[in-house]
Amino acid sequence: MNSIPFENLASLLAGHPNAAALRDDQQALGREQLLAGAGHAARALHQLGLRRGDAFAVWLPNGAAWLQLLFAAAHLGLLVVPVSTRYKPAEVGHLLKVSRARLLVHPSQFLGEDRGAVAQALLAETPTLEQLLAVDDATGLMAFEATRALPLPAQAGQAGDLLCCFSTSGTTGAPKLAAHDHASIARHALQVARAMDLRPGDAMLCALPLFGVFGFMTALAALAAGANCVLMPIFDASAAAQSIARQRVSHAVGADSMFDPMLKIPGADFSSLRHLVLADFAGLTLQLTQQADTLGIRCSGTYGSSEVFSLMSLQDWQGPAEQRALAGGTPVDPAIQIRVVDPQTGQPVAEGQAGELQIRGPNVLAQYLNNPEATARALDADGWFSSGDLATAQGQRFHYLARIGDSLRLRGYLVNPAEIEACLMQHPAVAGAQVVGVKVPGVGDQAIAFVVLALADPGEDALLAHCRQHMASYKVPQRVRVLTTFPSLDGPNGVKIQKRLLREMANDLSTAR
Repeated sequence: MNSIPFENLASLLAGHPNAAALRDDQQALGREQLLAGAGHAARALHQLGLRRGDAFAVWLPNGAAWLQLLFAAAHLGLLVVPVSTRYKPAEVGHLLKVSRARLLVHPSQFLGEDRGAVAQALLAETPTLEQLLAVDDATGLMAFEATRALPLPAQAGQAGDLLCCFSTSGTTGAPKLAAHDHASIARHALQVARAMDLRPGDAMLCALPLFGVFGFMTALAALAAGANCVLMPIFDASAAAQSIARQRVSHAVGADSMFDPMLKIPGADFSSLRHLVLADFAGLTLQLTQQADTLGIRCSGTYGSSEVFSLMSLQDWQGPAEQRALAGGTPVDPAIQIRVVDPQTGQPVAEGQAGELQIRGPNVLAQYLNNPEATARALDADGWFSSGDLATAQGQRFHYLARIGDSLRLRGYLVNPAEIEACLMQHPAVAGAQVVGVKVPGVGDQAIAFVVLALADPGEDALLAHCRQHMASYKVPQRVRVLTTFPSLDGPNGVKIQKRLLREMANDLSTAR
């Protein structure tokens, strides 16, 4: 594992035995308690017949039970298959079939729904699913009273065992499961903790779901550093601000759409908050970074995915706001390598030139679970993972631009839609901007812009004139449409704007005026 020896998850907790692990306004849970709870869970899972290499699905909200099961899985060499609490039965069924999970751990009730009845239906229709385990309260540790007297099974988990997998976005079909091994997860948690300047006694606001890679790695990095996790079952800006003040939170990770309303709460006490790590989901990272600077909070952009872990890179905390607000940065682990290649030829491009971002290192997925064809397409013989993302790079520092499918070829020039969005947001009337492309036969891509306003509507002609004044003519959008809000989806890593719906709307606007 290069310069860092293998650390298992238990050793991450044992390294700071006197520090709290999880904390909220009702209770605190110590590291020794979490490890003991993981031992109880390991006994129970072993008693249920699960053995090294088996997979089981965890369909639970944030809470101690989720992490208890993860550490138990690490001890036994089992694979955890996280399932979004927002998933409907058909979506859960897909993950169960792909993963071949033998057990489904589920809440008895969730938001008034009888999840036990749903789980029973899934058991009946999923051939590989053998058992169910209901949890009445996922916020605390599961008791497992019936198996506590049994001896703890010998540790079976090894460094190369698959430990957790994460759903991909599913933009090109049904979601795949990006699987990572035990050693890579533990290593990345340690590297993220170091890069984020997390220290023993710090507190991390864990407002993102543990079933998503973003929330998962945020929590593990906090534990690896000796910090504690301040868990929120559901993010609410006002409740988050109150938790930061009461729990003296020092770090938080999430989407710009989460923290923008939070920092605007009048009179909120953010004096303990040192660092915010921002994912650009709504185009608000620059203004949020500048606002945070006035409060003494340092923001840093990041990059990641299910395949290469969240928090794979961070912008320099000491850089100017314009740089810190960008997605990308320098890999948190010196063993991670990046390069930018021509999407057609696969050959590296010159520094500063846009191309596809490729990544190699211990953070790259071991495989797409039970999908060797997809694994072969994503990883070349030398271990380079093709991200499908457009980026530029200077050495090992890179700037994420867009998904390759979202980039535009305008009059022969490759254009990042974020550049047009940034120009539109310089207009005083514009609070937010999103740009998508539509393909017009005989013309090629056309840029269509959507804006949300902060002031009175200046009119489409005025907004287009603003673009012509500040950008090359080929970058000026064909149309600008005003929306009340952008269509969005509350996903596992925060609220994301739905570009697909914007493209559908753009098709109706793409004819020349």
